Amino acid sequence: MDIAALITQVVDENSDELVLLRRNLHAHPERSWEEQRTTRVAAHHLDRLGWKMTPMPRSGLVAELGPDSGEGVGTIALRADMDALPIHDETADPWSSTIEGVAHACGHDLHVTCLLGAAYALTEMHRHGMLGGRVRLLLQPAEETMPGGALHMMNQGALDDVRRIFALHADPTVDVGQVGLRAGPITSASDHVIVRISGPGGHTSRPHRTGDVTFALATLATELPAVLSRRLDPRAGASMVWGMIRAGSASNVIPQEGLLSGTLRILDAVAWAEAEPIVQSAVADIVRPYAVEAVVEYTRGVPPVVNDDGCHQVLVRAVLDVLGPGGQVATHQSLGGEDFGWYLDRIPGAMFRLGTRTPGGPTYDLHQGNLRVDDRAVPVGAKVLAAAAAEALATMSNL
Repeated sequence: MDIAALITQVVDENSDELVLLRRNLHAHPERSWEEQRTTRVAAHHLDRLGWKMTPMPRSGLVAELGPDSGEGVGTIALRADMDALPIHDETADPWSSTIEGVAHACGHDLHVTCLLGAAYALTEMHRHGMLGGRVRLLLQPAEETMPGGALHMMNQGALDDVRRIFALHADPTVDVGQVGLRAGPITSASDHVIVRISGPGGHTSRPHRTGDVTFALATLATELPAVLSRRLDPRAGASMVWGMIRAGSASNVIPQEGLLSGTLRILDAVAWAEAEPIVQSAVADIVRPYAVEAVVEYTRGVPPVVNDDGCHQVLVRAVLDVLGPGGQVATHQSLGGEDFGWYLDRIPGAMFRLGTRTPGGPTYDLHQGNLRVDDRAVPVGAKVLAAAAAEALATMSNL
C-alpha cells in the first residue's frame, strides 16, 4: 500500500470519531490563553497514539513522532491554533457552544481536529516504516490575540530543528472537498490602532474657545486613511478601517475626551515595517489645528503569511495524492491577519485554505456567530496535512 492510500484508509476509518471530536471541541470553546481543556483533549488522543508530548506554559503543547533529532532527513511541523472568540454562538446546533459569549467562530475547533486526524495517519506511517523523518505537531494557543501565540510557541523552542511547517485555515467560501492553494502572500499584516484625543471641553455654542474633540475625531477618522493612501506604496494595499468611535454624552456638550479604534491591514511586509511612524506623525499633523492632544497606541500585530514556493508545490502534490485533480482551487490574498506569518519569518512553510461550505448551501463568514462548517471537511483537512508532512519529508530526502 502506498502512502496516499494508507493516509486515506486510516483517516476514513476514524472519520466518525473525528467528527464527534470536532463537535465536542465546538461545544466547549476556550478564549485565548485559556485553552486548558482543549489541550487536555488533544493530549489524550496523542498519548493513545504514542506521541511524545511537551506541554507549553499556560496552554498548548508540542508533540513529536519519529526518529530522534539528528537522525533521518529532519523535522517537519504541522500547526493548529486552538482558541475561540468572544462571540455568541447563534447556530442552535446540538453541539453549539455551552460557554456563554464564547464560540468557535473562526474554525479553530476544525483546525485542531484535522491535526489530530493527521496524527492518526502519521502514526500508522511510522509503524509501517514509511515516515522517513520526524514530525512535530504544534497545538498553539492565542492566535486571536496580537501579536499572537505563535511567538510564545517559538520562544519555547517549538521551531527548534524544524525545516518546514504547514497549516490550514477554514474557508467558508470554498466547497467542502476542495482546498484553496496559493504561492506567495496569502494573508496580510494586521495592526491595532487606538487614538485617544483630549481637550478642555466646553459648550457647543462656543467651539472657538476650546478644543473640539468630536470634530477632531471625525476629521481623523476620514483623513488618516487618506494620508496613508499617499504615504504608503499603493501596491501594498493598506486598509485603515475604524471599528469604534466614541465621544460625548450630550448633544450640546463638547466632550473632554474621545477615542478611535481600528485596524490597519497591509499586504506587503516592507510597507508594514514603515507604517507605524507614518501613523504617529500623521495623527499629530491632522489634529494640530483643533487645539487638542492625541495619543496613539499602536500595537504591531502579525506579518503577512507568505507561502514558500517549494512548500506550495509540496501542497499541490499532497492535494493531488489524497483528493485527486479536482481537489485544488486557486485562492486569493486576503486582508485577514494570521500569526502563522511569524513562523514563516523563521523557516519556509505554507498554509492552505480548507473548504467548509456545503455545496449549494449558504456562504458563511468567519468571526460571525452563525458560522457552520460541513463536517465532511474534517477528513479532507486531516488527509492533506498528513500528506503534506509525508511529501515534505520525501522532498527533503532528495535534496
